[in-house]
Amino acid sequence: MESKVSNMGNMNYSRTDNSSVTINNVDLKLLRVFKCVVEAGGLTSASHELNIGLAAISKQVSDLEIRLGMTLCSRGREGFELTEYGITVYQATLELFSSLNTFRERLHNSRNELLGDLSISVVDNTISDPLSPVTKAVQLLHTAAPKVNIRLQTAHLDDIEKGLTEGRFNCAIAPVYDEKSDFDYYPAYTETSVLYCGSDHLLFPMNNNDITIELLKQQKIINHTYVTHRHGNKLFAFNESNIQAVQVEAVAMLILTGHFIGYLPAHYAAPWVREKKIRAVGPDELQMQTPFCLIIKKGRKINQIIKLFMDSLGIA
Repeated sequence: MESKVSNMGNMNYSRTDNSSVTINNVDLKLLRVFKCVVEAGGLTSASHELNIGLAAISKQVSDLEIRLGMTLCSRGREGFELTEYGITVYQATLELFSSLNTFRERLHNSRNELLGDLSISVVDNTISDPLSPVTKAVQLLHTAAPKVNIRLQTAHLDDIEKGLTEGRFNCAIAPVYDEKSDFDYYPAYTETSVLYCGSDHLLFPMNNNDITIELLKQQKIINHTYVTHRHGNKLFAFNESNIQAVQVEAVAMLILTGHFIGYLPAHYAAPWVREKKIRAVGPDELQMQTPFCLIIKKGRKINQIIKLFMDSLGIA
């Protein structure tokens, strides 16, 4: 026989007076589950991350809603979405666990032992860059502080900036096309992007010395919205192109069709270059240099764990 709570997953709870609710009344486990559900984007994804059943997660979210006397989210066939109360509870949960983390850090730091959480986001498609210090930095961090809980997640740039603002990420390693006042930036390394064409493109068999700027301007170029706009490249009419891509992988797919030329990070393109499926075209001065930085929300306290990660990255 199912409990009353387990049958209330999508019911609207009437808002009750929760002014008396204290941390002693709210199970931290339920808040952790709720936090995971929000950050995973729904119950199904969270069930894989937490390694517990969908019904169990739904019941725990329902239990939390009953304890707080408010509906936190909709989670039916229409998809997962936070209510206004849910947004408030999620933000408060982030603040709560941040405070608990600080408390733990102080206790363990007094014994010269780092303990706490570090949530890092890294822009996707950068693992192949030999200049990226991320893997080595995480290795050094774990060696120096093996009890620190590390959460590493890849994401697109917009998702990274949103996650930093919301507090889901403590820090991030990402390309910087223009600095925003909401964040602090600490240079980490530089990525090189090169102009490429596919093996079926008319430029592919040509001698590179014969590929002039004027000839390149006549080709169909991919409007890679992040890179080409923010580098201020005036050479090509990117805005006039009817071929647009956001992700690096999408740019590679379009180049491989043989119809277009476009910019790719040199490390990302290397496997296709070796297989002679794509090649660099044009003079070296067409290359683009993109700075990658450790990004932290402005005003966020740089605790001992973040400081250790910065040291591991070689950031003074």
